[in-house]
Amino acid sequence: MTLSDPQQPIAVLGAGSWGTTLALVLNGKGLNVRLWEFRQDAVERLRADRENKEFLPGIPLPESLEIHHDARECLADAQVVLLAIPSQFVRGALLQMTDFFPRGAIIINAAKGIEEITLMRPSEVVEEIYPGTWPDRYVALSGPSHAEEVSRGIPTTVVAGSANIDTAKTVQELFFTSTFRVYTRHDLVGVELGGALKNVIAIATGIADGLGFGDNTKGALLTRGLAEMSRLGIKLGGHPETFAGLSGMGDLITTCMSRHSRNRYVGEQIGKGKTLDEVMQTMTMVAEGVKTTVSSRELAHREQVPMPITEAIYSILFENKPVKEVVFELMTRELKLED
Repeated sequence: MTLSDPQQPIAVLGAGSWGTTLALVLNGKGLNVRLWEFRQDAVERLRADRENKEFLPGIPLPESLEIHHDARECLADAQVVLLAIPSQFVRGALLQMTDFFPRGAIIINAAKGIEEITLMRPSEVVEEIYPGTWPDRYVALSGPSHAEEVSRGIPTTVVAGSANIDTAKTVQELFFTSTFRVYTRHDLVGVELGGALKNVIAIATGIADGLGFGDNTKGALLTRGLAEMSRLGIKLGGHPETFAGLSGMGDLITTCMSRHSRNRYVGEQIGKGKTLDEVMQTMTMVAEGVKTTVSSRELAHREQVPMPITEAIYSILFENKPVKEVVFELMTRELKLED
């Protein structure tokens, strides 16, 4: 699948740090990019400041980047629609746009989560609202890619996953720059799940940081966390090799180790003794791993896949079990073969 006209509009829905960054990547290639933000006051600030001081401070927004509050105007004649909306809000946003959403557009999802109530991946939500979207026109863009670094031109690699490899290649070419390298993967399910599930493990490594644990603990969490992710992902239809790639291991390492990671931060604060409510009240950005802890645990139960780290994080976040007690239980459970 190819783009019919390089100057036909590209609509980016969501002006958080990641949506703004991806809009800048595309704008920097001379493409016609429109950025949508649902809050009118935020749109006015973005237009006046030409900077996203709330989510991406210090990065100028060029005058050529259009900023919209009216979704109908933003989506008009768009050949590509990039979803940079937190996964729990994708359904609500798209349902408000059904009358004017461009049905023939390529849809790229850049958020990383699983819908909590339905346990659907973002592609399944989009397909339910706009039947016929995939396999041909839907791509998941994922990988180790913090907005704070991409926006400053720090070399980054991601993967475009799709059930249609030609559409993935179109998105690869669309985003590719000298500092933003894009690979393709013929595995939409695996790419979506890797990006979502690693956020739960990032909360776990953050808790380890908050407790003052060391590198041994992190190494264990990364390794056994990847095993959990792979078990569930493969059971749901993902390819094993995907979880060893950018959207699996790559994103897992970065999210678990980085000071930019919101999910790691949530875990760290809990490890230091704060409650989940106390942590969430201090955050302006969304930590997708909190909701994904619930949905991934439900998927694991449904599919009868053992995920002890995910189960442990759920018990800390939502059952208020003491952190050190959970660590003890995790370490002293039945001895097993490494798999």
